[in-house]
Amino acid sequence: MAAEIKPLRSTQPSTKTSASTDKPVLVSRIEGSGDDIHSAILLNEGTGVISISDDKSVRIWQRRDSGQYWPSVCHFLPSAPTCLHYLPDLRCLFLGLDSGKLIEFSVASDYNSVSQTREYLSHQGRVSEVLHCPKSRWVLSAGRDKFLVYHCTESGRRLGGHQCSGWCTALRFDPATKHAFIGDYGGQITMLKLEETGPQVITVLKGHNGSIRALAWDGERQLLFSGSFDQSVIVWDIGGGKGTAFELQGHTSKVTSLVYGLKSHQLISGGEDATVVFWDMKANRQETPEWLESDTCQYCERPFFWNIKAMMDQKQIGLRQHHCRKCGKAVCDSCSSKRSCIPIMGFEFDVRVCDKCHSTITDQDRKSLARFHEVKHSVSYMDLDEDLGLLLTVGQDRVMKIWEVSSLLN
Repeated sequence: MAAEIKPLRSTQPSTKTSASTDKPVLVSRIEGSGDDIHSAILLNEGTGVISISDDKSVRIWQRRDSGQYWPSVCHFLPSAPTCLHYLPDLRCLFLGLDSGKLIEFSVASDYNSVSQTREYLSHQGRVSEVLHCPKSRWVLSAGRDKFLVYHCTESGRRLGGHQCSGWCTALRFDPATKHAFIGDYGGQITMLKLEETGPQVITVLKGHNGSIRALAWDGERQLLFSGSFDQSVIVWDIGGGKGTAFELQGHTSKVTSLVYGLKSHQLISGGEDATVVFWDMKANRQETPEWLESDTCQYCERPFFWNIKAMMDQKQIGLRQHHCRKCGKAVCDSCSSKRSCIPIMGFEFDVRVCDKCHSTITDQDRKSLARFHEVKHSVSYMDLDEDLGLLLTVGQDRVMKIWEVSSLLN
């Protein structure tokens, strides 16, 4: 079936700077996949898309003179492909399968055919993510068998592996330092140093209370971004070495995808709330405070409901414990009756703050540091071509949309 496309404007980035363009503009809408699409990427300056879906197919869609996208390749695999990584310079495509295998393909220069070049027996379960590092000549993969595995792409030899505490759900790799970051179903991120002789555990990052769904990496500033089913994004300062982390709270449902613009320093997050959020990572932000624990309110000193002795001494019913998002103090409801957004700390929506902190928040402090845009489908995956200013969103509705976002990458 042909893909439906509704061209709104040229696929070339706009040079206009008017306020009316300060939002994503739909360029193309691609339909025709018969099953759920797991992943897709832009190629050939936005005139093509590679997609993989639950019907066991990998498709290469090309834009025709009519403006429609038709698949020039529709290759079926023995098991459903669940993740992909494509290197346009080498025309090398890696696919992770539901069966646990990795398959390497060579893509023809005209995008009209693919040919299998190697197969890797990597996992005992579904492959969650695959990455190829040409500099090291490694292919890395993470799977539901809880393992990170990496192979040599020249010999096909397995170089090492590491078992995480839960299903591996996301993976990023820094070629310069050979550090790998693996997000898991339990909400933890394991940081490894990979060598030819095997991996070494550096640290485990804990901050989410839901499954990690997506990771993004800023190699220049050594920042790691993690998106989770707990609706939050956490920014980890890996290069600073101080464990600094701050939250970005802008979604009302699960965060499912992250992409990062290295030139613009814009983080884009997509979620099941059918919203993409553009976060300005050039802005100075404050670290999220740790929540303090106390048996009594740290302002009025009334006991919390588990402090039985204080309740008996004061002859009053215990209160529920809350926390101020700005200072982290343990407070009762009466002492934290105010709400405010705190964009500098990543809170774009109104959150609970204590009365003392609320009096210090100015209108300037409430100025948003993110831009929210409705994309009209629940996002499951995204891909960004920063040079062209194009964003691809894959929806749970089996539709792929290409957006012009050049005006937002400033």
